[in-house]
Amino acid sequence: MPIFWLGKVGVLVMTDLGSVFTDLVRLEIELWNAVDARLKNDFDLQLTHFEPMSVIHRVPGCRVYDIANELIITTGGASKLVDRIEANGYCRRRPNPADRRSSLVELTATGEGLLAQASVAVEEELARRLGSVLPEGTLRQFAGTLARLRAAGPGAAHEATA
Repeated sequence: MPIFWLGKVGVLVMTDLGSVFTDLVRLEIELWNAVDARLKNDFDLQLTHFEPMSVIHRVPGCRVYDIANELIITTGGASKLVDRIEANGYCRRRPNPADRRSSLVELTATGEGLLAQASVAVEEELARRLGSVLPEGTLRQFAGTLARLRAAGPGAAHEATA
């Protein structure tokens, strides 16, 4: 268990990483459920569809592989998500002129409009659940901490023991 010194008085604090993990996972689940419920209620849209739609919108020449890579899911899982989003009329596939083995995925006009409206609702929900609870400086620090942890990636444990 890691040991940290806090403050000038030298208070010894032992961090329970299991509790940190549990809190982080529970927070993610609570946020996911809240945003998902808002999207379903306001737009009849699942968060599992909003996320890939956001990637499609953001990544020029988006392929299923790009969605899988960004969302950290399998290519097969991303392909099934695109199938469902396409069946709802929010995106379409077109041939990839640079690679016949893949297709490019783009949002339809309906998908773009829905994503624009849903993005506002997501931002409102996150502002309510995060922005209204934590000061801006704390949120920036938290975002930086999360970015460092994600950048360390799966190789971090191996590197620490090497």
